[in-house]
Amino acid sequence: MHLRWLGAIYPWAGQYRQVNVAKGEFMFAAANQVPRLTREFERGPLRQFTPCRFADAEDQARALAVVHAELILIHPFREGNGRCARLLAMLMGLQAGLPALDFGGVRGLEKRRYIAAVQAGLDRNYEPMTGVFRRIIARTLRSQVRA
Repeated sequence: MHLRWLGAIYPWAGQYRQVNVAKGEFMFAAANQVPRLTREFERGPLRQFTPCRFADAEDQARALAVVHAELILIHPFREGNGRCARLLAMLMGLQAGLPALDFGGVRGLEKRRYIAAVQAGLDRNYEPMTGVFRRIIARTLRSQVRA
């Protein structure tokens, strides 16, 4: 997905990063672990939750949360990880019968909750990220009703 999306812009699109990266003081997975972690991600959460065909809203939010948190924690690329993770979440939502997810409300307090939810994912605690996706789904559905 990363290569198809950014291949015309970056010659390194789709290639795993070779350097360690951090956001502030938060370190993402070590670069030398990215290939192994990505394989585990593909065989684990990605396979378990896609295609995302859960009818129950809570199951949808949990599936989106687990996949999103794990991909963000790996942070496999030099650039575009967050956008790629949101695109994957949007595709999963569409598989589940949801409209295109509205991430516009993830700012201010909700952005701080999101960052804390990513960090909670280190301990496989996906409840905070599930809450983030519950709110994203609710906002998306409210926007669709207004439209």
